[in-house]
Amino acid sequence: MDFAGRKVAVVGMGGVFPTCSDLDDFAEKIFSNKSLVRTWDKALAHGKNIRSTVSGYVSEAEMNLEAVYSTLVNTYPEVYIDHLNRIPAANLSTADIGSIWAMLATLDAIKMSGWDQKEIESEATGVVVGSGGSATEIARAAWHAFFEMGMKSRAAGAHTVDRSMTYREAANVSCLIRNKGVCESIGSACATGLGNIGHAYRLIKFGLQDRAVAGGVEGTSLESFIGFDAMQVLSRGFSPEESSRPFDVNRNGFVCSFGAGIVCLEEYELAKARGANILAVIDNYHNNSDGDGNMFYPSYEGQTRLWKGLLGTTGIVPDVVKVHGTSTPAGDAVELLSVVDSLGDKGYHIAAPKSQFGHMLGAAGSVEFITALLMFQKQAVLPCLNSFNLNTELENFQKKEDWKGVKEPLAYFRDLLPQSVFGKEINRIACLNYGFGGTNSSILISREL
Repeated sequence: MDFAGRKVAVVGMGGVFPTCSDLDDFAEKIFSNKSLVRTWDKALAHGKNIRSTVSGYVSEAEMNLEAVYSTLVNTYPEVYIDHLNRIPAANLSTADIGSIWAMLATLDAIKMSGWDQKEIESEATGVVVGSGGSATEIARAAWHAFFEMGMKSRAAGAHTVDRSMTYREAANVSCLIRNKGVCESIGSACATGLGNIGHAYRLIKFGLQDRAVAGGVEGTSLESFIGFDAMQVLSRGFSPEESSRPFDVNRNGFVCSFGAGIVCLEEYELAKARGANILAVIDNYHNNSDGDGNMFYPSYEGQTRLWKGLLGTTGIVPDVVKVHGTSTPAGDAVELLSVVDSLGDKGYHIAAPKSQFGHMLGAAGSVEFITALLMFQKQAVLPCLNSFNLNTELENFQKKEDWKGVKEPLAYFRDLLPQSVFGKEINRIACLNYGFGGTNSSILISREL
């Protein structure tokens, strides 16, 4: 369904990325075909109790942060110190590690946007930031102290509630920048990052805000890692840099990773009038649900409907499709075939950023949105690393009598999946992300010419 409304521009971006010091370092590495996945010492420390041992993780030290642990509960990070003095102590006191990342990424994105203090603190400026997890490191230590160790409630610290509440990242960002507009969080599992950007886009498009800080976060958490490892959906058996392998015939799970991606959105005419550097224009955002009652299995029908909602009858074929591409056996096959079903098999290429840094869960959609913005800047397509061999046989679901989708095997579409970065004129990109519960999100962006 299409509604008339205002145009929306992207004017700033910032983030926290595995092994990277800043956005420029991130761009340099991913456009050099590098993997940011490595062996995680915290997973290794648990021996055979954890099946997977690789992650695109971010450590506190790498972000120039230090945890100060409680004298009552030595596993409880009572507060964090910012050794570069980027965030005031008062804001650090209410933040878990992911919220700190959100604030750091916001500061970088706002600096790039060129917004002044009056614009930032306006009623017309909103914050829409969310995560997939729930500050489990904070909660685990706090509740263990009370329920298992029999300690008094105060051992949990005075800020466990605000450091683990559902919309803690948005709240901390809002308190940091002191905006007076919307402050909220959209949670939609692994579609969270893109979903928050899409919601912020709609707020601006329909005149409810003029500007918005938006994105997703996933703070490093062994608890989240363990949860997915228990589901047996994480990659194992490969070297770290070859563990995330979307579409490869030997893929066996995703790489659980962490990070943050924040962008600044602004009504297009306002951005133009003040001479902003417009990174991209958002053409449309569309999200839906599979509607088949399955919590986990991807829906071909749901994803093809997503494309119809995003493109309508425009006939647009984007130059690049930034796929979700998790490296899971069922997910990748359904996604690639639904893309081909919707766009045909020529005139575009597919980029799979998770092949380079893994699956950042709640941050995935927003960090990958940033990779799309970088593809505009570099005029180059990011690769699908490790997609060495695609299945030459039909998938099992393609062999069923009631299958009405694409009839060719994945290997037939080899040319759509570059295995290394290559230059190309890129004027339009579509981004896709999906999440548990059958939620699907898509966004179409154009380069400002």
